[in-house]
Amino acid sequence: MAFLTRNGVRLHYQVAGDGPPLLLHHGFAGSLAGWRHFGFASPLQSHYRLILPDARGHGLSDKPHDIEAYALQERVDDVLAILDALQIERTHFMGYSMGGMVAFGMAQCAPQRLRSLVIGGAHPYEDHSWDGFHGIDGNDGDAFIAAFETALNERLSDKVRAQVRGNDLLALSAAAQQPRPSMEHVLPALNMPCLLYCGDADIRHAAVRRCADALADARFASLPGLSHFESLMRSDMALPHILPFLERQAQPVS
Repeated sequence: MAFLTRNGVRLHYQVAGDGPPLLLHHGFAGSLAGWRHFGFASPLQSHYRLILPDARGHGLSDKPHDIEAYALQERVDDVLAILDALQIERTHFMGYSMGGMVAFGMAQCAPQRLRSLVIGGAHPYEDHSWDGFHGIDGNDGDAFIAAFETALNERLSDKVRAQVRGNDLLALSAAAQQPRPSMEHVLPALNMPCLLYCGDADIRHAAVRRCADALADARFASLPGLSHFESLMRSDMALPHILPFLERQAQPVS
């Protein structure tokens, strides 16, 4: 494991595997450990050098309690600092949910650092599903879970609820209150190969498909029967789309 400090925030990340770089950015209330736990990391690190950050507010990274600390630009700059520390000029980037939002931010602020994008369960359009966190400060665990389930539009299992409660809820509440305005203007910058995927039981499904249709070089994969959180856990359904997509990016242009 490794750490770096950017503007006073200590960031944790890990590197595993060999091959072209592939950064995996987890979602809200998760951590880099989720990529291993849900079966993504092992197949991917057989072919790629994985860069696995804990986003600020998550995992072993620092957890500021002020909303401004979680601005999208801060999240993007965290990723760039890690890439710079590893002397990686360009990388494939895979992000789920919140990680997908960071992917759109990367495309807006630093498209020259991206080889390709894999985005799961996220779109660049205005999103009010997190408005239920307004006024939630993290001191009431039940209120936090209720707001989180409203944002996801699904009920979490008791096991997942317990795992979520194990986080710093004050930090996550601050992160969740960052507004999510439309980033539709970033779509013309997404001229790198893109794969977007989403469970068809996820309320974001139509918007993710719409985004893929608007891009010049994008594929869309629909995961049948899966909700937002289920798509995060089902590597067996997501990887058959992700692995061939990434493999195609390594093939020479004829």
